Amino acid sequence: MFETIFGNTINSTDVALSIRTILVAVAVALVLGLILSSTYYYTTAKKNRSASFMMSIIILPAVVAIVIVLVGGNIARAFSMAGIFTIVRFRSVPGDAKDISYIFITMAIGLSIGLGYLTLAAALTIILGLAIVLIGFTRFGAVKEKEKRLKIAIPEDMNYEGAFDDLFTKYTDSCELQKVKTTNMGTLYELNYDLIMKVNASEKDLLDAIRCRNGNLSIQLGMKESSGQQL
Repeated sequence: MFETIFGNTINSTDVALSIRTILVAVAVALVLGLILSSTYYYTTAKKNRSASFMMSIIILPAVVAIVIVLVGGNIARAFSMAGIFTIVRFRSVPGDAKDISYIFITMAIGLSIGLGYLTLAAALTIILGLAIVLIGFTRFGAVKEKEKRLKIAIPEDMNYEGAFDDLFTKYTDSCELQKVKTTNMGTLYELNYDLIMKVNASEKDLLDAIRCRNGNLSIQLGMKESSGQQL
């Protein structure tokens, strides 16, 4: 049955050529995807790495290349493929916004390979990979000091507006009051600040100065919970 179908529609030489083309495209795509995945591995903090995302980076160029090779110049087949892909819904957990860059790069690599531009695909992988490594190494655009969360408990009769402004000016580069709430049955206020410490400022000196003003009540300073740059 299959021999009859192939015999009536596709020349055996064309089939062999197409299979060889697809195999070469897949092999090159997997190698370049592996290189890009390695770049992701070495430029992403261990706690932020995702094994499933690394696998996607390896596989996606090959998938895109296969689709482009199969579609070729056949318009009807292109619309059929588009219809199939519109059924699929891609979902992912919230992550770092730079992940979308890797997705776009893998798509560009897959398209280049599928269209037969293997040298261009290799050049894209090397150049963009080096650019990512360079940006990560130089920490271009990164904040030198991470934002922290400061919680201060004060008596209910204390006016918190501007009560610590001079201390924040002395010890921080920026400080912003995010939230005020009552606690301990309404006998205390809890102030929540987001701040960035000055490079040479002492956190202990800041906390000691605050303790002298809030009556030695509770003070908590820690890293701000990262919400991530979601896509």
